[in-house]
Amino acid sequence: MEKQNNKMGEKPVLSLLFSMSLPMMLSMLVQSLYNIVDSMYVSWLGTEALTAVSLAYPLQNIVTAVSVGIGVGISSALSISLGEKNQEKANETATMGMALTLVHCVLFIIFGLVVTRPFLQLFTGSPEILKNACDYTYVVLCASFGSLLQIALEKIYQGIGAMKTTMVLLATGCIINIILDPILIFGLLGFPAMGVRGAAIATVIGQIGAFLLYVVVYLHRNPGVTIHPRYLKKDWQLIRKIYSVGIPSSMMLMMPSLLVSALNGILAAFSQVYVAVLGIYFKLQTFIYMPANGMIQGMRPIIGYNYGAGQYERVRQTIRYCLLGTAAIMLLGTILSLAVPGGILQLFQADAELLAEGETALRIISLGFLISTVGTVFAGVFEALGRGGESLLISLLRQLVITVPAGYILSRFLGASGIWIAFPVSELAASIAAVILLKRYQNGEFFPLKRD
Repeated sequence: MEKQNNKMGEKPVLSLLFSMSLPMMLSMLVQSLYNIVDSMYVSWLGTEALTAVSLAYPLQNIVTAVSVGIGVGISSALSISLGEKNQEKANETATMGMALTLVHCVLFIIFGLVVTRPFLQLFTGSPEILKNACDYTYVVLCASFGSLLQIALEKIYQGIGAMKTTMVLLATGCIINIILDPILIFGLLGFPAMGVRGAAIATVIGQIGAFLLYVVVYLHRNPGVTIHPRYLKKDWQLIRKIYSVGIPSSMMLMMPSLLVSALNGILAAFSQVYVAVLGIYFKLQTFIYMPANGMIQGMRPIIGYNYGAGQYERVRQTIRYCLLGTAAIMLLGTILSLAVPGGILQLFQADAELLAEGETALRIISLGFLISTVGTVFAGVFEALGRGGESLLISLLRQLVITVPAGYILSRFLGASGIWIAFPVSELAASIAAVILLKRYQNGEFFPLKRD
């Protein structure tokens, strides 16, 4: 563990960020591939099945938002404690994080049983779509404990800088999903054909499998922090510290759910095809934003550790390199979306109408990818510094506060295209706000252009 700490505080920043980010970027790409493959298989069942999964996305994303958000809070507190050389507090943080996650597991079972059908009924009058959406959503919510526990352990390992371990285990869970999808959806190898419900079951099996592998790895070799009931103390200050980052981070990640729900309501007035287009876009954009998020995940523990150790120039160097790397990913996504949108959409068996509307949407929305670099990276910086409020504000501007009203107003004049235009407009506003916030925080001490 001491060797790991020395690496975080002494290794050249560029090579450190690369070594921390590359495993996470690769694992995020695998996870993105799973998201795409999942929708591709479902699309073979027909547009109604694809629409059903799109309607389920907001509720499914809430599980991910809570688990990742609280995990980020755990990881932030953990890496700062390690930077301060406080091993006891690091052990207490990891243990408390797992205890809070167990509470969340129970709450999501209740949430899934109570909310699923009433929520989905708001967005469709088709009995077939509603049935498929309920079949999918009940499974992914009520059996979400695998996702919650897996991600909590993932963030603990990320907080100590063990990125290769998280890469292998996250990728393993996704590969399990990819293998099981066609077997359970179409009834291969003697299994019954379960359709949309089969896709959901494959998802939770992959998540539970990844969690169990984390347990095996932890029991085989202590990673440098100990999770044990003796470290479970009634430490309200620590709980507040975790949730002060975790709640804003969760809310930030829930924004796509709120955004998709609001936009689905607007788009459904034009055509159900636009609902399917939006669902496909949110699957496709993971191929761009997940690798970028992998780089940001590699950045967070470096910033947290060096912030705790008082090495502020290393913090700024990390931010600079992360901005450059993320911008390169976003530029590639923009080029592909503008050049070959039709080829990308054909992966989803798009019919002529879906293809035409999807090409327009992808080309317009992609104009905001490169602009979003500043907002996404600076939001991650604030999380690493334990400043969840600023991160939440940036994300609100990116994904809700501007997009929905601007999309509604513009759609009155431009139809569905007005919704797509609202995306790059929101990214621009959020990036401007992110620059202002970071320049004002501690008199710009962590602004990447500042030099000692």
